[in-house]
Amino acid sequence: MSRILLDELDKKIIEEMCISSQGSYRQIAKRLGVHPTTLIQRVKNLEEQGVIKGYRANVDYLKLGYEFMAIVHIYVEGDLLDVQNRIKEIDDVVAVFDVTGECDSIAWVACRNRDEFSGVIKSMLTIPGVKKTNTHVVLNVIKDPYNFTPELTKQDSESIH
Repeated sequence: MSRILLDELDKKIIEEMCISSQGSYRQIAKRLGVHPTTLIQRVKNLEEQGVIKGYRANVDYLKLGYEFMAIVHIYVEGDLLDVQNRIKEIDDVVAVFDVTGECDSIAWVACRNRDEFSGVIKSMLTIPGVKKTNTHVVLNVIKDPYNFTPELTKQDSESIH
């Protein structure tokens, strides 16, 4: 993976966009003390480099009725990438992670009810190459990945990977 050099303004823009990308460029530029045109060009550049991949709302799954959430450890025999690509296509799979350790992959699942939850797990088990799964039911979400804001301005390094 190529190194992307970031200056202090780029780092501040990324942090600001992680906290809230909902405001106008003018509002964000004012908070950062830069001209809106400068901000727009910098954001466009970060998007073109693939640092900023998109924008989304931070949604509370429980308030939308997703009562059954789980972290599923997946053990694979065979083509791991094929299995992961099939799992990511299952409805109610929020994320799929390629990991090291005891299992080969981990999926984050969110379902509205017990029947959907059971169906997702059974769907995973029917995928050729899935040897077994080990499911950990989520009782409460304390912090999800969408609430992570990198502290880039405190890094010693001038680049990220």
